[in-house]
Amino acid sequence: MKALKIIGVASGWGAKDPRCEDGPLVIRQSNVLDTYFGRDLEWIEILKPAPKLVTPIEIIADLSARLAHYTETLTKTHQPFAVLGGDHSIAIGTWSGACAGLDGETLGLIWVDAHMDSHTPQTSPSGAVHGMPLAVLLGYGDPTLTLIATNQPKLLAQNVCLVGVRSYERGEEALLERLGVRIFGMQEIQTRGLAQVIRDAINIATTGTAAFGVTIDLDGIDPCDAPGIGSPAPDGLVATELLAALTQVHGHPRLLGVEIAEYNPARDISQRTAKLAAKLLHVMLKPKDGVDEK
Repeated sequence: MKALKIIGVASGWGAKDPRCEDGPLVIRQSNVLDTYFGRDLEWIEILKPAPKLVTPIEIIADLSARLAHYTETLTKTHQPFAVLGGDHSIAIGTWSGACAGLDGETLGLIWVDAHMDSHTPQTSPSGAVHGMPLAVLLGYGDPTLTLIATNQPKLLAQNVCLVGVRSYERGEEALLERLGVRIFGMQEIQTRGLAQVIRDAINIATTGTAAFGVTIDLDGIDPCDAPGIGSPAPDGLVATELLAALTQVHGHPRLLGVEIAEYNPARDISQRTAKLAAKLLHVMLKPKDGVDEK
């Protein structure tokens, strides 16, 4: 396996609490990833907001375009990648670039999150862009964001699903219902088991697609297991169960990469969330001779 390429995105402009922008640098400086990847990891860059831009939309669009350039290139060269944020608006850049790198073929995506992230400017109560990235990738929202990398929607509704949802507003729910996006809420997960839900999610993301990715908002996990998150929501996914379920992704021939968003080091306790982020990347993207998960 090639060394995993990793891109940090220091974006806090999409969220009410901007401290997620510190997440990538804190993880890099802590060396928690070295435990699992060692020399099989290469940091490309930690992208930062351009100094002359003013509005959140301008800043997020610029970050997204620069991030998309990297993920497009990595996708075209069949290079596994990880993206670390930063608030979840980074997903716009990550998966817009991956879509462009597929040269017209279809992208699938598994979206792990407490929230639906599917507002448009017309439905969002807060106007925060980290509540909009999935809608943007489906082709809805500000054209400054929907037209990044390609002028087409980056995802088709039948190729994306959400896992762990439990906090949302009616406006975004209505959009996903109309489009027919599959949502695995906490009640279904508790009834059927997370392993089976992830199995179904992989099937959705790989049926009729050329490749797929996984994006994880750390607030999808229960705050007891992941305290260092941007927008905590109680009664979430159990970390050990998620780690076990996501081993099904490892080694999949069509997996492009993994994104982890909303790490807020200001709220973390004894690096628990940073270490969990490292473990999540490890179980999905570990090298063949990597450290075994504990």
